[in-house]
Amino acid sequence: MNNALDTLQPYPFEKLRALLAGVQPAAGKTPIALSIGEPKHASPAFVAQALSDNLAQLAVYPTTLGIPALREAIAGWCQRRFGVPEGWLDAARHVLPVNGTREALFAFTQTVVERSANGLVVSPNPFYQIYEGAALLAGATPHYLPCRAENGFNPDFDAVPAEVWQRTQILFLCSPGNPTGALVPVQTLKKLIALADEHHFVIAADECYSELYFDEENPPPGLLSACAELGRSDFRRCVVFHSLSKRSNLPGLRSGFVAGDADILKAFLLYRTYHGCAMPVQTQLASVAAWSDEAHVRANRDLYRAKYDAVLDILEPVLDVQRPDGGFYLWAKTPMDDAAFTRTLFAEEHVTVVPGSYLSREVDGFNPGAGRVRMALVAPLAECVEAAERIRAFLQRR
Repeated sequence: MNNALDTLQPYPFEKLRALLAGVQPAAGKTPIALSIGEPKHASPAFVAQALSDNLAQLAVYPTTLGIPALREAIAGWCQRRFGVPEGWLDAARHVLPVNGTREALFAFTQTVVERSANGLVVSPNPFYQIYEGAALLAGATPHYLPCRAENGFNPDFDAVPAEVWQRTQILFLCSPGNPTGALVPVQTLKKLIALADEHHFVIAADECYSELYFDEENPPPGLLSACAELGRSDFRRCVVFHSLSKRSNLPGLRSGFVAGDADILKAFLLYRTYHGCAMPVQTQLASVAAWSDEAHVRANRDLYRAKYDAVLDILEPVLDVQRPDGGFYLWAKTPMDDAAFTRTLFAEEHVTVVPGSYLSREVDGFNPGAGRVRMALVAPLAECVEAAERIRAFLQRR
């Protein structure tokens, strides 16, 4: 067996199940899960129709590179969304369809990491578990940058020693962040690109929450935005990851893309060709429809705005919690140990949240997720309001 498997830590939800094992919730209260970030809004009917209309493609082997129509739809969306000048993104060289960002983030790390180099894979802390697991199984060492409230829940990149950057092979970014919802400003992205040039590492920007934001007039920037402002038409050392799961409420479609540096994507395509993870053609055609429409995405944001407004109106008077920059999570500070808060809330109110310490790692005696919980506002509005009211009652009893 691969002995690197022994280095993997339990997944947060495995730890959560163990924490809640044996707890009998209060009778008469229906369960409400604010724990798993699985979108629950209705999937677009026109995407389902496109999938149904193309079921004859079940008889066709898909190619790893994907059909030109999908790559062109993705390139066009990137141009419109992130201000990339027309012609910069060559759909044949700078875009690669993937089966959701989770598998792509993992496979990308296996492609990029040079095993003999004693390299680091740097990520925010707290973080999406795949960053760590992918690094360990690629033979690299994870390195965690704490996301503190006093820094807007972003890492303090200026505090990272040069010797860390010198060993870095991949820098993972997540903007808006999971679980914090914090955005990485475009000026910071430009500084990180300069550091990547100086120290020869790759920036892998996980932007799967990029379309969940509040101000329709000011969409948040991404790594491609920074490249456009810098005139970096080759996107050198810059790769972005996007998905239809959150944007379009299509987590079961398993459809996303990777875009950026053509040389890196050429190597990634080679890896994926051997990996055997081509997207089915009918899924690609349904994805073309999704990437080509923005009306359903705006409607999706409206639903999340309504939930944030209602839930924060209930919780802000009793809990240290703020509206994030984007995403669909609340990153709330707890008045007690986060695991104890989670277990007791489940017992008394049958509401499930995730302890922040389960989403982070302790480094030098400090865990930036300790004393916080993540709440995913993915359930219907009425259910989110009911959960907030139960949490408020739970806190008022204390």
